[in-house]
Amino acid sequence: MYAILDIETTGGKYNEEGITEIAIYKFDGHQVVDQFITLVNPERPIQAFVVGLTGINNGMLTDAPKFHEIAKRIIEITEGCIIVAHNAQFDYRILSLEFDRLGYPFERTTLCSVELSQELLPGHDSYSLGKLTKALGIAMSNRHRADGDAIATVKLFKLLLEKDPEKTIITKAIRSFPKKHMDTKLKDLIRSVPSETGVYFMHNVNGTIIYIGKSKNMKKRLTQHFTNDNRKSKQIQDQVETVTYQTTGTELIALLKENEEIKRHKPKFNRALRRTKFKVQLTHYTDSEGYIHLKTERADGRKESITTYSNSMSAKANLERIIDSYDLCQNMTMYNEKSGNCFNYTIKKCNGACIGEESPESYNQRVQAFLDKHSYKNKSMVIVERGRSSIERSVVLVEDGVFVGIGYYKPDFQLNDLETLKSIITPMEDNRDARHIIQSYCRSRKRLKIIPLDQITN
Repeated sequence: MYAILDIETTGGKYNEEGITEIAIYKFDGHQVVDQFITLVNPERPIQAFVVGLTGINNGMLTDAPKFHEIAKRIIEITEGCIIVAHNAQFDYRILSLEFDRLGYPFERTTLCSVELSQELLPGHDSYSLGKLTKALGIAMSNRHRADGDAIATVKLFKLLLEKDPEKTIITKAIRSFPKKHMDTKLKDLIRSVPSETGVYFMHNVNGTIIYIGKSKNMKKRLTQHFTNDNRKSKQIQDQVETVTYQTTGTELIALLKENEEIKRHKPKFNRALRRTKFKVQLTHYTDSEGYIHLKTERADGRKESITTYSNSMSAKANLERIIDSYDLCQNMTMYNEKSGNCFNYTIKKCNGACIGEESPESYNQRVQAFLDKHSYKNKSMVIVERGRSSIERSVVLVEDGVFVGIGYYKPDFQLNDLETLKSIITPMEDNRDARHIIQSYCRSRKRLKIIPLDQITN
């Protein structure tokens, strides 16, 4: 029995990908006897080039099941089967990676239809699924979608079985990928960390911190570190002796604490995170006719900015939402952090009245409304979220555009004056990265409770 499958992923760093779509056809050598096809919420963003390739975007996956919700069905449909895929090593690695994150020992034997095709169908210029099926006259639809690629692989595998009636070559091509047994020390370290949101610290034999990370599920993230086989992960696995952690209750505080602790301790395996987290900033200028324009440019801490972004794609997407929300018309100057160049980009959303069609005073009122609401300069606010338990709340304090610190309080504690509020705040360092984290977090959380500081009486 065979489980012929195809998987689409988010793309990204090796062993950090997530599944976005999976299709499995259970095949008895003659016909399909069962099938399972679904989109999957990977709980991580999809790389832009993957969206262009597959057509699957983040919005499509919001209501899709998460992997843990479909794991049992995958186990059942592949039980007792040989997994068949076009480039089986990739699909099997991704499937095993998802099960590793759940702590489940998923093990199956595999057959690669690329390898079999090269052996049984020699002489083709290309053995990519699209080109090979076209050369063989196998009808194919929905290319680069799991269902389309999987059903094409079913048709291809039928042909391969016909070419090897004694299954001599197919039997020799069956591969087994036994699980690497995790060191007992690493298993104990995973068990010592809870499945909660927080910041974790990896120490070497001398107690020196060698890596700092944050996660919404620290146990799950630690398991990823200790099962990944890239160079960095292997070095961490060899050197880690103990793991300590701090629960934070909320991802925002975890991000802020991770940022501060990395800058303080400079762990050897956090080199990338020592650098600034943002590459692009949003500014504004007034043209010769008096209209206010928005502009993105290379991040520069010496210049005053409205807000900051991790990359130009994020900036462009956010600006389109802003211009739509405030009924603006903008001839944008956009900065591309990869090329280092600027380009003009026109976004026209206003309805009948905009630049050149209404007075600068009238138009600028809408731009100013955006600036007043979103500019970080002089902003004073308290961000309130859940705490580390059901009977606790967390706060992040920003005063006059400066990040002051974080704190926790019980729901019966009254934040009715600034002095009381500051009494529960643990001071933290204000820097560009901390401000970027807060701004980005506030942009992406629509239901975040943000209280202007002037509503808390002195």
